[in-house]
Amino acid sequence: MLLLDASVWVAAKDGSDRHFGPARALAVSPEVPVAALDLTLYEVSNALGARRGQIEAAKSLCRLISQRCRNDLLNVDVDLVDAALGVSRRYGLTAYDAAYVAAAERTGWTLVSTDIADLVSNGLAVTPDAADYP
Repeated sequence: MLLLDASVWVAAKDGSDRHFGPARALAVSPEVPVAALDLTLYEVSNALGARRGQIEAAKSLCRLISQRCRNDLLNVDVDLVDAALGVSRRYGLTAYDAAYVAAAERTGWTLVSTDIADLVSNGLAVTPDAADYP
């Protein structure tokens, strides 16, 4: 299972993003098993809707995430927050990034992100083009 963070979902919608092709393939291919956190919906809404003013794009992408991850849309709970705080302290990450890392650790899923500086370079995630799936 691939846990896609918000950056991958946003890249899948943005044709000018350098990760667009591989991100889109992961986001829309029914044969690729993907998961997300519930906070992903907020992050996508913020990135596309609030920051870029692309309200309809944000709504559409949130519907896609909900549909694609229907059985694997993880809710953030107190235990995940506790784990995320530990990850945050260890790697100097935001609580949001740390939540994805903690969720991947908890489930054994592969975290996929376009956040090279904080996640990929620390070995905590792989880029969309490096994601291995059947």
